[in-house]
Amino acid sequence: MPTPAHPGHDEQAPLTTFTDCHVGILKRLQSLDGLPALLEPVAQARQIASDSLAFFREAIFEHHLDEERDLFPAVLASAQPGVEHERVQGMTERLTREHRAIETLWKGLEKALKRVGKGQDADLDVDELHQLVTAYAAHAAFEEKEFLPLSETILSRNSNHMAALGLSLHIRHARKPLAYI
Repeated sequence: MPTPAHPGHDEQAPLTTFTDCHVGILKRLQSLDGLPALLEPVAQARQIASDSLAFFREAIFEHHLDEERDLFPAVLASAQPGVEHERVQGMTERLTREHRAIETLWKGLEKALKRVGKGQDADLDVDELHQLVTAYAAHAAFEEKEFLPLSETILSRNSNHMAALGLSLHIRHARKPLAYI
């Protein structure tokens, strides 16, 4: 039986080193194999952030303007003097304050969302994001349950008032003829 060149030295030690290395390599490769599953939510987050940026500017800000320029004045002008007019006045003031609060929350989130949309690290204030979603949900619920039904009642008393509101909205949102572009 041959004796080791160095007493106490394991002749298999160099091979164990290769085995240990393979264990580490395989562990890293298993992590790498999970990367596609992690990239999918990241890509989804980027898409949601990008879509939200465009949507908020193009839809929500415009929606607020439509209400403040057309709907609120039309309902106020058509409301009966006294209690009804005061009620509408209070509602429109509340809704306008809510518009500004929602827009302020959005502006606080916009920079971080732009970074997320570009796939960059961002300090997204999660509490502020939840506050925005909650505030808008409450705002929309009040409008749907209280203000819009009252608006319909008021504007329906005179079909010309409803038609004027529809025309005003149509004109604002109609595409401009090519000669003006």
